[in-house]
Amino acid sequence: MTINNPLSDNSPDHEDQDLVLRARSGDREALEDLVQRHQTWIYNIAVRMLHHPQDAEDVTQEILIKVLTRLSSFEGRSSFRTWLYRIVVNHVLNMKRGQVEPASMDFASYGAAIDSTPELELADPKGTSADTDVLVTEAMLSCTSGMLLCLDREQRLTFILGAIFGVSDTVAAEVLEITPDNFRQRLARARRDLRNFMNGKCGLVNQANPCRCAKKARGFIQAGYVDPQNLLFVRERIGEVRKAVPKVHEALSTLDEKCAEIFRGHPFYKAPDLAPMLWRLVESPDLRLKS
Repeated sequence: MTINNPLSDNSPDHEDQDLVLRARSGDREALEDLVQRHQTWIYNIAVRMLHHPQDAEDVTQEILIKVLTRLSSFEGRSSFRTWLYRIVVNHVLNMKRGQVEPASMDFASYGAAIDSTPELELADPKGTSADTDVLVTEAMLSCTSGMLLCLDREQRLTFILGAIFGVSDTVAAEVLEITPDNFRQRLARARRDLRNFMNGKCGLVNQANPCRCAKKARGFIQAGYVDPQNLLFVRERIGEVRKAVPKVHEALSTLDEKCAEIFRGHPFYKAPDLAPMLWRLVESPDLRLKS
């Protein structure tokens, strides 16, 4: 699986620069190519920030509209990647809360909710659209994705970029507009908080913990966290994150890496194709791409 990674250290900027110039001149194909190059990464950041795929799609659309409406202001003084992903960062840090993201959630309350979910055998789900294995996977993805919501938005985005997508401290610092040292400190705090929770609660990380996805799946269904008729996480994907972003650097620590690998095993989702909608917007008299 080969996926263009715009956040890698050696991602070529000249291709984006050329597409921007052509898109600003009214080239529809260039605009669609520009959207295609980045919408999947924007979407996969958004879905991890917000948990719910519909919220992530809405936010991805909002971000791309911002990018297009500001395209004429891009002067090339920084790389297009830096310019674009600063828009992404500012949007996801300041966006309205979605369907799932609570006003406040901490690891203590999240752990209490898991503990209060009964451990039940998951019988064959007759009449549902998913088999038992799929439901257990859905429960695992839903639960571990929910753990990210226990981090504040700044920590969450830092963990997504640094630990899940393996973005270097240099590139991450550029888009976050902080120093590489500050990024490393933020990432260390996010890793620590997730590590402490998962090591004390999650059976995927520490087998001494009693919590098992297969035992919680039925309880999650009864509580409404998992809907067998509307699976949010077991859906169309490009592959796993770890295959989309092969690991380059050695782990900071064994336990930190074990926690991160749980999230790197999550799906790298195929983004909804927003290019046709965006082109209709571009053709409207309210939007001008040309400088």
